[in-house]
Amino acid sequence: MKAFVGVTDEKWYRFLAARPELNEVNFWRPSGGGFRALTAGEPFFFKAHHPLNRVIGGGFFSGFTQLRISEAWELFGEANGAASIDEMRRSVGRYRRQPIAPDEDPVIGCIFVRDANFFPDESTVGPPPEFKSNVVQGKTYDLADAAWGDYFELLIHRLIGTTVELDLSEPWHRPGPVYGDPRLVPQRLGQQSFKAVVLGAYGRRCAITGNRVQPVLQAAHIRPLPKGGEHRLDNGLLLKSDVHILFDKGYLGVDPKYRLVVSPRLRSEFGNGDQFYAKAGEQIAVPDRRPDRPNAEFLEWHLDTVYKAA
Repeated sequence: MKAFVGVTDEKWYRFLAARPELNEVNFWRPSGGGFRALTAGEPFFFKAHHPLNRVIGGGFFSGFTQLRISEAWELFGEANGAASIDEMRRSVGRYRRQPIAPDEDPVIGCIFVRDANFFPDESTVGPPPEFKSNVVQGKTYDLADAAWGDYFELLIHRLIGTTVELDLSEPWHRPGPVYGDPRLVPQRLGQQSFKAVVLGAYGRRCAITGNRVQPVLQAAHIRPLPKGGEHRLDNGLLLKSDVHILFDKGYLGVDPKYRLVVSPRLRSEFGNGDQFYAKAGEQIAVPDRRPDRPNAEFLEWHLDTVYKAA
């Protein structure tokens, strides 16, 4: 099991700590970069840099992608740690060598953290072992190492609100709820980070039509949450809104070799769908990284359960 301690500024911390309803946050980096230190569900802690120099909260890693500032603001708003997009641009600009020009929309690295929890001042914790003062972005810890296992077990207990003993020598991930308060309209938790990661993996274009008009692109779940699906990149497809509806209704499907399957009922019921029949049997666009591509098991589930074969 691993944990990451990321360095942030006190202003970001104070802003989000005052808004506990924002439990899914964007721990952004001023440059695009990359982040592969953790897998989804592993703990991510926030440490304020000097002069505070304390671990001030944390959560659980949900995903990473690169977004333009405008995209990050559209998806996360105040969960970026700023009251407005202009304030966010100023915050990013403070870490860049060159000021952000008025017409510039730079790409930033976005680390998404869910179940975020910020500690009260009296409950913040000193830096972890061997965390040097010159570390700028953060540090990864293997929690199987006894040298810091006790330190992080205390922090994890504080995050999850339990004293259950944890075996940090084994892989462990925080499971996530898929709905909010069941008395309300079901709200998918982690939806924004799921959309952001799917958007990046598919190069901002519909997997079936190639459409690039971002306002109409949606992150579709192959296996929906109410049917046991999860917010996983390999359970996602980036689809144009109307294509998303056809996929969810079973008029379109994708086989385990990523070939488009088109139901005959699209034509028999609506006398339409020529653009899709012309693409039937062709491979859809999928992410470059093999682990990010649609899971064959989920695609088969959709074909067996949702797709209208006849």
